[in-house]
Parts: sequence; structure tokens; C-alpha cells
Amino acid sequence: MVEVLRKRVGWWRSARWGLLAVAVLCAGLLRATLSFSNAYASPRTNERAVRKRTDYIILHTTEAEAGSALRKLSRNGEAHYCVDRSGRVYRIVNRTRVAYHCGTSMWMGTRNLDECSIGIEVVGYHDRALTLAQYKALRELVTLLQKLYGVKDANVMPHAQVAYGTPNRWHPKNHRGRKRCGMGYATPEVRDLLGLKERWLVDPDVKARRLVVGDDFLAKLLYAKRGAGLLPYKLPTAKAKTAQAKSAPAPKAAPAEAEQPRGGVIAKGRSAWDIARDAYNAASTLYIFPDGRRLTGDKIRDWESIVAGTRVELSDAGDGASAVQSLGTGQHPRQLVGDAATAADTWYIRPTGGRVQGSALTAAQLAALPAETKILVGYAQGGPVTSKRLPSQICPTRWDAPDTYYLLPGRPLRPASQVDMRRVPAGTYIFYRD
Repeated sequence: MVEVLRKRVGWWRSARWGLLAVAVLCAGLLRATLSFSNAYASPRTNERAVRKRTDYIILHTTEAEAGSALRKLSRNGEAHYCVDRSGRVYRIVNRTRVAYHCGTSMWMGTRNLDECSIGIEVVGYHDRALTLAQYKALRELVTLLQKLYGVKDANVMPHAQVAYGTPNRWHPKNHRGRKRCGMGYATPEVRDLLGLKERWLVDPDVKARRLVVGDDFLAKLLYAKRGAGLLPYKLPTAKAKTAQAKSAPAPKAAPAEAEQPRGGVIAKGRSAWDIARDAYNAASTLYIFPDGRRLTGDKIRDWESIVAGTRVELSDAGDGASAVQSLGTGQHPRQLVGDAATAADTWYIRPTGGRVQGSALTAAQLAALPAETKILVGYAQGGPVTSKRLPSQICPTRWDAPDTYYLLPGRPLRPASQVDMRRVPAGTYIFYRD
């Protein structure tokens, strides 16, 4: 028996040193090929919960240039890594902790994928190709993370594939298609560049009827046999290497770039949602009407009155969309949130104060809700806050998320980013994605 134990201990020591040697070798190769920077390490890292498991790697496009994107990612802790156009990799949130990069998300019935995934942002846009340096760096980074966490190829997916939208005026049900972020990562052509051999051929949540398709083009692109005819751009070729090699390396801290608004024009069959998606009612989205009037998305109440020819401008520097919808004069909640109007995870915040769950309202009470009532769809309520029960204890992984809202006594509903977490008064309720 002692001899057996001695052999086992000897085997473990040999294996341990062998594994250590492999780890050192891998680390050496990684340092030699990937360029890392901590210039935008998020101050939020130590506030975030340690992730219990890692099932997915989610790939994003920043939809903004490096300067504004890195500052926002760092400030809010919205990714674990960001790859700039030169291929340099910025560490944002420690890879062992939760980063808020997925927002409202679902895959195979699991919601809030932030809690079980690593998020990688890549400087660029969903409708434009990345640089060769980015594809190379992303491939190496993804390969490293797959080995560390055992994530299979098929579970390296674009944000567009896992994001979903809650009911709104255009879609009465929970729907896939809230984002087109990084959509090209799902196509066979791009996956070949990233060394990914497997991909999903069907949306499991649409198949199980947990969601409906809200973007036919996106659904076709994500699951097409070949995507070359659908991608709105051409992939870079080896001929681009020479020009890329001549470009100067990225500075330690990326400079601020001039933000160039993106968007489109509302027309028949092309709504504000088609152009802006969940940023349609954001303060950073600007509507320029044919008569010259200019309104931001958060100031518009009568969406049915928006005429064709209205230009929609999306600001790269914006903080994203608001999950809060607001009743206009004479509007019925079903006009805004469809079937979710009476759901248990829908909450109404009255302008005079007070909150009520959608499932607790009768048809008459629902119709009588006053203008300026705020609506949150797909939320759980936590609280109240007490001296012994802090926000971080009420919702440990979502207490300071961008889409978490606080209802302080006697004050209007406000996002977590506008709340002084050192002075959250007793009696405060928290609304968060569950």
C-alpha cells in the first residue's frame, strides 16, 4: 500500500512539473505573440463578483473608435479585453470576475450570460471588416481562453447571437435581434480566420419558442451555410499586410478620436428601431425632423408621429440605451410593451411615486396609468435597502450594472451610474435583470 502511494505521489510530482513546464512555455509564447496593456484597467474590477463558471466567450464590436470605446469600457467595467486596430490587447476587467458586456441575453434558456462568460470587445463596427492584426490577435486570445476554460468552438459567439430584446412597440414578444454587434463572427468565413471549426446552425431559444425572430436578416446571416453573400463587407486579404505593416503601432493610451455620428433615415418599412435598435429612446440618439426640429430619443413620447424623412444619428460616445420606457399622454401600456404589460417581471413606477407589478394590475387599472409612468420589462425587484442589507447583498452580480435602476424614497427612478453607492438611503428598491 505504501509503495502504491509512493508511486502515485511520484507520478503527481512528475505531472505537476510537466504541467508547470507547459504553462511556462505557453506563457512565453503568448508574451512573444500578443501585446497586452493595462492602460485601461477598470477601477470597477475589485467590486465585481468572482465568476462561478465560464461556459461562453462572447465577441463584440465596439461600434466606436478606440478612444471613446476604451474609456467607456474602463469606466463601466464592460468587458474583460479590448483589441485595438493594431492588434494590441487591453485588459479591462480581471478575467476571473464578472464584466457587464452582454446586457439582456439568453442562450439555451440561460439568461444573464455576463455571469458565465468572458467578453472581448474589438475596435470596429458590425458592418465593417476588422484589420488582419485584429483577426490574428483575436484568434490567439480566444485560443488561450478556450484552453484555460474548456470552452468549445461553437460557444465562442458574437453578441448578436445571444442578445435578445424584451417586448416593445415594434415587437410584442421577447425577440432575438436586439443587437447586430459582431454579427460577422458567426459566419464560416470569419470563423475560419479565427480557427473556430464548429458553429451553431440553429437558434435553440427560437426553436424552443422562448424567443421569436426580430431580425430576419440577422437570423439568416448567423445560421447561413456560407456568409460571403450576406456580409456587408469583404474580408481583408494578404495584400493588406504591407500597408498594415507600415502603420505606426498604437500608443500606450489610445487618443481621443473625432466621433462621427452613424444612423439612417426613417422611411416606409424602416422604423426608428430598425436603425437604432435598443438605443432608439436613448439620450445619445438624435432625431432630426424634416422641419428642422431636433429631439433626443429620451424626449420623444409620440413615436407614431415620427414622419418619413426623419434622420436618426447614433453617437459613438453614448452610454447606450435606456431600458426604461415612459407612457405618453393617452397611451396604453400594451402600445409600448405588448404582451409584457401584465407580466410578473414588468414593473410600473408612477410619476407621483410608488411601484406596482404588471401581474397585480386589473385591465382597468392598467388603462388608467397616468402619462410619464415609467415601465421596466424583464426585471426583478430587490429591497428594500437597510443598514444591514446593502445593494451588493441584494443583487450581488448586478447591483451596479448599467441596466440596473434604483428607486430612492421620494425621488425619481434613476440608473445605478447616477446613484452614490456610499449613501443609498434605507427604503430604496432596486430593479435588476434577473
